[in-house]
Amino acid sequence: MPRMLTVLSLCWTCLLFYAGLGLFLSGFLLVRVELRSRSSCRDAAFSAAGGGDEESRFSQDLHSCWMSRRFSRVVVLVIDALRFDFAKYNPENKNPGPYENKLEVIYQNVLSKPEHARLFQFRADPPTTTMQRIKGMTTGTLPTFIDVGSNFASSAIQEDNLIQQFVQNKKKVIFMGDDTWEGLFPNSFFKSFPFPSFNVKDLHTVDDGILQHIYTTVEGSEWDVLIAHFLGVDHCGHRYGPHHPAMAEKLSQMDKMLRSVIGQLQNDTLLVVLGDHGMTDMGDHGGDSEGEVNAALFIYSPLPLFETKPAEDPEVVSQIDLVPTLALLLGIPIPYSNIGMVMVDMFTSEPKLDNNQYFQQAKALHINAIQVNRFLESYSYAAKDLPMKKLKYLKELFSTAMVEYNDLVTNLHISEKFVPDQDHHIRFQKLLIMLQRYLRETKEMCQESWARFNPAHMLCGIVLLAATCAHCFLVSETASTFESLYKRLLLYPVIWSLIAGLTVNIWMLISGIMVEPLIICCWMAIGSHVGFHWNFWRSKRNNDHVANKLTKSPNAATQQKWKSWLKFFVPLGIPLLRCVAMFSNSFVVTEGQVVSFLLKSIVTFTVLKLKWDGKLTSYSLNTTFVPELQKNPGSISYKRESFYLIGFLVVFLLCVLFSNNFYNCREELANCEPSSFLKPLSTLNNSQERNFHYILSISSLAVLVYLIRKWFLHYGNLNSSHLVVFFVRLGFPFIVFCLFCYWAVSAVPEETSMKLRDLTKKIAVVVPAIVFGLIITGFLIVLWNPITVFIKDSGQSDETCVPSYKGSPGMEVDSLHVIPLIYRKMQQSMKIHFSGNQAEARTVAAYGLGTVYSAALLTVLALLTLLLIMLHNERMSLAFLLLFLEGFSFLEIHGTARNLSLQSDNTGYFSVPWYAVTAWAFLATQFFYATGHQPTFPAIQWNAAFVGFIDGHSTNILPALLVGMNTFASHILFAVGCPLLLLWPFVREVKRSTNKSTKKESGDEDQVMEMRLRGNPQMFSVAMLQLGMRYLFVYGVQLLASVCAAAVLRRHLMVWKIFAPKFLFEALGFVVTSIYLLITFCFMMRVDVAVNKWFKELLLKQSR
Repeated sequence: MPRMLTVLSLCWTCLLFYAGLGLFLSGFLLVRVELRSRSSCRDAAFSAAGGGDEESRFSQDLHSCWMSRRFSRVVVLVIDALRFDFAKYNPENKNPGPYENKLEVIYQNVLSKPEHARLFQFRADPPTTTMQRIKGMTTGTLPTFIDVGSNFASSAIQEDNLIQQFVQNKKKVIFMGDDTWEGLFPNSFFKSFPFPSFNVKDLHTVDDGILQHIYTTVEGSEWDVLIAHFLGVDHCGHRYGPHHPAMAEKLSQMDKMLRSVIGQLQNDTLLVVLGDHGMTDMGDHGGDSEGEVNAALFIYSPLPLFETKPAEDPEVVSQIDLVPTLALLLGIPIPYSNIGMVMVDMFTSEPKLDNNQYFQQAKALHINAIQVNRFLESYSYAAKDLPMKKLKYLKELFSTAMVEYNDLVTNLHISEKFVPDQDHHIRFQKLLIMLQRYLRETKEMCQESWARFNPAHMLCGIVLLAATCAHCFLVSETASTFESLYKRLLLYPVIWSLIAGLTVNIWMLISGIMVEPLIICCWMAIGSHVGFHWNFWRSKRNNDHVANKLTKSPNAATQQKWKSWLKFFVPLGIPLLRCVAMFSNSFVVTEGQVVSFLLKSIVTFTVLKLKWDGKLTSYSLNTTFVPELQKNPGSISYKRESFYLIGFLVVFLLCVLFSNNFYNCREELANCEPSSFLKPLSTLNNSQERNFHYILSISSLAVLVYLIRKWFLHYGNLNSSHLVVFFVRLGFPFIVFCLFCYWAVSAVPEETSMKLRDLTKKIAVVVPAIVFGLIITGFLIVLWNPITVFIKDSGQSDETCVPSYKGSPGMEVDSLHVIPLIYRKMQQSMKIHFSGNQAEARTVAAYGLGTVYSAALLTVLALLTLLLIMLHNERMSLAFLLLFLEGFSFLEIHGTARNLSLQSDNTGYFSVPWYAVTAWAFLATQFFYATGHQPTFPAIQWNAAFVGFIDGHSTNILPALLVGMNTFASHILFAVGCPLLLLWPFVREVKRSTNKSTKKESGDEDQVMEMRLRGNPQMFSVAMLQLGMRYLFVYGVQLLASVCAAAVLRRHLMVWKIFAPKFLFEALGFVVTSIYLLITFCFMMRVDVAVNKWFKELLLKQSR
C-alpha cells in the first residue's frame, strides 16, 4: 500500500468527523440574533411616557430625555473578580482571612450613611468571563454559551449600549484600565488610558497605571462619565488564589483608592463600584458556581438616594439591571436591546410629589417596560424563535399594566388638589408588582429561548459522527485488503462526495437559495458515506457468498462469525461502558477516578489473560522470530517472563496511584481539596518548602531526560555523528538547564526589590525564547534527517555486507529483498567484532538500526514533552515523569504480551490489538486530569499564554495556541506516541539462543527488530492505517457519546454546567488528537523514506 494512501485515508476520515461535529455544533450552540436598532431621545413611544406633558419629558434641563436625570456625572469603578464576600464586612470576625474585611470603606458608608450608600449582591450570568460581562453590563442583554469562545478576541459590540448612548448624547467618556474596553468600544472614548490585560502574572501594571490618572481626572471638569477597570484582584486570584497574602494587599489598595475617590466626589456625581464576576476558591472563573456568579455592587451618592434602610441581607440584583438604571438616572435612553429591570430603590419621589412615594418608581418601570416591549416586538419579527404563547401572555400583561398606569397618572394630573388616598397607594403598589413581574418573566423567557437548539442539525450531526465511527471500524478490520479495494473504499466515496457537493451548488444556482458552506460540506460527507458503505457492503456480500460456497457446514461459518465478534467484547466493552456513563452527571464530575480504575482494569486483565491462555505456563516459549526453540538453559523461562510482567505491572499501577495527587477539583465536589502541586512555587511563603519543591521539580525533569538518553544509549542510537544525535546529546541537557534557570526565576516571590524584579522579568522572557528556539530547531533537524544509525567498518574482511544479485542493487525489488539480510550480516559482524575474533578479515557493525523508527519518534516526543513541561507550572514536572514511566511500563507490558501471544502468527505483529489502543486513549484521558485539568472553563490554566511573553501578545492566535497546548498536553503526547504501539513489540524482541542446526534450518540468525517493518513495507503501511483508524474510532466513539449526552440532556438542569462543557472539551480534544495524529503519521512516512534512502546509499556503497 502506498504511503500516501494511508495518510489520505486518515485525512479523509478526519474531515468526515469534522463535518459531523460542525453540523452538530451549528444546531447546539446557536448565537441569538443581534438587533442593530438604537434608542433615541426622539422616539415617539417615550415622548408621553411620563404622562404626556412636556414637563414630564424635560422637567429638569434640556440634557435629559425619557426621564429627568438625577445625576450629571457618574464614576464607574470595575474591580475585576470582586466577589461579594470580598466587599462584605463582618465586624465579629476577629481573625479574617486575606480576602475578608479589607474593604472597610464600604461597610462604614453603608452603616453611617444608609440613604447615600448601598451594597448589593451583583448576580452575573454565565459564562463569567470579562468580555461577556462587560457586554452584558453595557447592552442589558444575555450572552449565549458559545460567546465564551470570543473571550480571546474581543470584537466591537454592534448592539446598542450605554457607551454609544453616552457618546450619542454628547457626554464625554474617559476610560482607563483593561484594554478589553478599547476592543469592544473602538473610537468611543474622549480620552483613554488602556493597559494590557491578558498577563495574569502581572498584578500591578494596570492598577498602578489607573492610579496615576484617576485622581486628577476626578478633580477635573472635562468629563461626564469616568470608567476605570482594575485587574489586580483578578490577576492575584489567577496567580495565587484568594487565600494568599497578596490578595489582602490588593484589596487594601482598593480600599485606599475608594476612600480617596469618595472624598473627591461632587454632589451631582454618582459612584458605582462593581465586580464583573467572582472567582472560585482556586482563583479561577468562567463557569456558573456560586463564587463565580456572585459579585459585589456598591452604590454611593453624596446626596440622599435611598428612602428605605438596607435589609439585613443585601438585595440580589442582576447585572443587566444596572443598564436601565444608569440610563434613566443620567437622563439618556435605555439601550434598544436591554431586557434588564430598573433598580426601583434608586428612584425616589421628587419633592413636589411627596404625597405619592411610588410615582417615580412606577414612572421608571413604565418607561423600562415600554422599551422592553418594543424590543420583544422587533426581535420576534426578526428571529421568530420566541414562543408565541408566552409572547401573547406577556403582551396582555403589558397592556393591562399600561392601562392601569395611564389611569393612575391621569388621576394625578386631573386636579392639582387631588390627594391620593390609601386605595390609590395600594393601586400603585400593585402596578409596581405587575410591571416588575412583566420585566422578570420577559427575561426568563429570553433566557430559555436563547438556549434554543436546532434538532434537525443536531440529529444529522449525530448520524454523520456515527457513520464515521462505523467507517473507522470497518476499515480497521479490513485494512489488509484495503489496497485491492481502495477504489471502492476511498476513491469512489471521494468522487461521490464531490458529486454531492456539485449537485448542491447547481441546485443553489437554479433555485436562487443560498446554502451555508457548512451545509454543503455536510452533504458532501453524506455522499461520501453513501458511496463507502454501498461499495463496502456490496463487496462483503460477494465475498461472503464465495466463502459460503467453499464452506461445507453453514453452522461452522456462523460459529466463526460469533467468535470474531466475541473477541471485541472486553477491549471494546470497557470504552463503550464509559461512553454510556457519560449520560450521568456524577460520572462526568468524577471521570478522572473512573478512567483510572478502567485503565488499571484493562492492563491487569491483559496480564492475567496471558496466564489464563497458558502463555506463561510452558517451560520454554516459542516465538515467530525463532520457530523452534529447544529446551536448553538459554531458553526464556516462565519465571523470568512472569517477574518481568509483574514488575512492570506494579510500576504501572503505582504511577496511576501517584498521579492522583495532581488532580484538580470541580466545584461540585464539596469535600475535595485540589492538589497543592497546582500552585506555582512563587505562591509558597515558606522558603524551605519552596526550595524543597524546586529541587523535586528539577530532579524530576533531570530523571526524565536521563531515562530517555539511557534508552537511546541502550539501543545504540547515540553513536552516530548525525546532527540529530548531536542535538540529543547536547541540546537536551542545555534545554533542561534553561528550564532550571526559568523555574528559579519564576519562583522568586513577588515581594522583591525593583532591580531584582526587572532582572527576573528579562530572564523570564529571554530563557523561554531560547527554549522555544532550541525546540523548533530540534524539530527541523529530526525532520531533515531522522536517521540515528551508526555504521562501523573495520576493513578487515573481503566479505561484503550485501550478497551479489543479478539486478542493480539500487533497484527497489532488490533493496526490499536484501534489507533483513543486511541487518543480520551487520549483527553477525558485531558479534565477531565484540568477541575479538580476528579470523575474519573485515567486519561491519550497525548501531541503532533495530530501533531507527522508535528513536526518531522518541526524539520528537522528548522535544514535545520539554515544551509542554515549560507551559505548565514547574511543580508539574513530577506529573510528566509519572506520565513517562506509566507510558513506558504499558509499552513494555504490551510488547512482552504480544511476543508471548503470537507464537505461531507471523503477521500478528503488524496488528495492534484493540485493548492496547483503548488503554492508550485512556492514558491520555487519565493524564488530562493528572496534569491538573478539568473539562470546565474555570480550570483552564491561562498562565501558559505568558510563558516567555510576560508583556502580552499583539494577536490572540499565539496565546490561544499556548493555552490549547497546555490544556491538551496529554492528548498531544499520546497521539504523537501512538505509533509506538506498533513499534514496541518489535523493539521488545528478545534475543534467543538456539542450536546450530536450528539456525541453518530456519535461516534466522538473530532478532531483526524494526527492520521487519522495512522487510514488509506493504504490511507496514496496512498496520499504520489500521492503527490510525482504531485510534480515531476510540476517540470518535467518546466524542459521539458526549454529543449524544449533550443532545439528549439539553434541557437538563446541569447541561450548561456539566454536559455542554464536557462536550466542548471532548470535541476540542478530538480535533487536537486527530491533527497531531495526522502529523505524526506523516512524520513516520518521512522516517520510512529516510530509511529507504539510507539503505539505497548503503547498497550502492557496498556494490562498488
